Amino acid sequence: MARSGAEILVDQLLIHGARRAYGVPGESYLAVLDALVDRPDLQFVVTRHESGAAIMAEAEGKLTGRPGLAFVTRGPGATNASAGLHIAFQDSTPMILFIGQVSRGLRGREGFQEVDYTHLLGPLTKWTAEIDDPARIPEFIARAFSVATSGRPGPVALALPEDMLVERATAPDMPAVVPTAAGVDPLDLDALEALLRQAQRPFVLVGGGGWSEAAKATLERWAAANALPVGVSFRCQDYIDNDHPSYVGHVGIGLAPDLRRRIEASDLVIALGPRLGEMTTQGYELLKAPLPDQTLVHIHPDPEELGRVYRPSLAICASPARAVEALAARPAITATVWSAETLAARAAFEAFATPGKLEGPLQLGEIFADLRRVLPPDAILCNGAGNYTSWAHRFHRWRRWRTQLAPTSGSMGYGVPAAVAAKLTHPERPVVALAGDGCFLMTGQELATAAQYDLAVVFLVLDNGMYGTIRMHQERDYPGRVSATSLNNPDFAALARSYGLEAWTVEVTEQFGPAFESALACGGPALLHLKVDPEAITPTTTLEAIRETSLASIL
Repeated sequence: MARSGAEILVDQLLIHGARRAYGVPGESYLAVLDALVDRPDLQFVVTRHESGAAIMAEAEGKLTGRPGLAFVTRGPGATNASAGLHIAFQDSTPMILFIGQVSRGLRGREGFQEVDYTHLLGPLTKWTAEIDDPARIPEFIARAFSVATSGRPGPVALALPEDMLVERATAPDMPAVVPTAAGVDPLDLDALEALLRQAQRPFVLVGGGGWSEAAKATLERWAAANALPVGVSFRCQDYIDNDHPSYVGHVGIGLAPDLRRRIEASDLVIALGPRLGEMTTQGYELLKAPLPDQTLVHIHPDPEELGRVYRPSLAICASPARAVEALAARPAITATVWSAETLAARAAFEAFATPGKLEGPLQLGEIFADLRRVLPPDAILCNGAGNYTSWAHRFHRWRRWRTQLAPTSGSMGYGVPAAVAAKLTHPERPVVALAGDGCFLMTGQELATAAQYDLAVVFLVLDNGMYGTIRMHQERDYPGRVSATSLNNPDFAALARSYGLEAWTVEVTEQFGPAFESALACGGPALLHLKVDPEAITPTTTLEAIRETSLASIL
């Protein structure tokens, strides 16, 4: 039966298991929106900006392990959405972005909003292509799902010429793609086990893409059986239960000094899945590039990643989920040599994760202790980037799989749209979005999306009146010379009410608990505007202390 290109496209998405897509409507793909009218099983979530749509798709890809979908129009729609592609690429998240394109007969003339997406988005995706024949749509969609989910997961972008979407064709449907995962060579595991038996101070570092709830449980069994210390790479704290006796901390921004010393002194680092990027390696110094002081075993699903920055002693090209499954199936190693070190590292983590007090009537350490007390283990916390996140990294405990949604790319504006996607994906679970004042106003218009779909998300806006991370670096490098980092903010609670949300302003610690519980209980989207003392710049220091230290070093 002949179908329009748009009808073929939507049918393929349904065959591949898609049930939701995010986007801002555009005339370049009106045919797709029309095809959705007769295919209600694919929900189209209308967002207020293309960056929000792309971030929502990326967040759903993180949560489900299947490609999140976004539709945007040509030109500015695609460039706005590129932020979400960059997040998906650096975070190894499966995602597919569909972009409306000018008609095929206009290509190459710089038509209205015309862009060559293969050149624009090539560095931000695993694969970017343009579909010029509706009969080949099933082929392209199957390949897109395969590329996005296989090996190291990541984003794909497909351009859809406007006239191609309305042209009719006879095209057989393609079966749903089953993702492929690299297996593990038993000889590689023999070599890893030999290195582990010789080690005195091993350390396991987990992260990257391609994990699952089952892989998390297997990691916990393997670590417990061998009494191994396990740290997580930047913003991968939900890869292991943070109450597990082997969990010893977050290896990212705000790295605990004791944990840093232990990793530097380790004689074997098993990197199980992470890329070993700049944040996790502390600027490529925690593990010195390209030849680390420690014996390094690097397990990663992409052969091009192995040896790209670091030259490991043993490189294993394998899915981390497959690798940990194979490791856990082997007999446990008697761990008397390092088990005491694991206990000590765990005790050091517990001490580091105990909140202290800083400047101001609103104590963020106590607030995150409140969150741990009130929220169930399956609650999802979403955040973007900024110094406010260091309190979450340090004091919250992630226990269940995919309860942390945060960009390893360090993208601001992530938390609000990610929380919208999280609540749509898991309506039964509590969802909390964390955002600094600068972070919030990059995507805060998606409060309208939360209100439109009546999503019971609690948004916490931590307001210190500045771009805090940049001010911190500014005071460190140019003490006393403030420039371009101050913010004049709206009344965020009043702004939220104008969108139809319930909202509270919190100025002292004692107000937070009752306000947060009321927000959880209100049954719809709600926002708490937290007034934070600007001096409380990190969990351990103040702006004044940073400034004085910098001035003293100059003098």
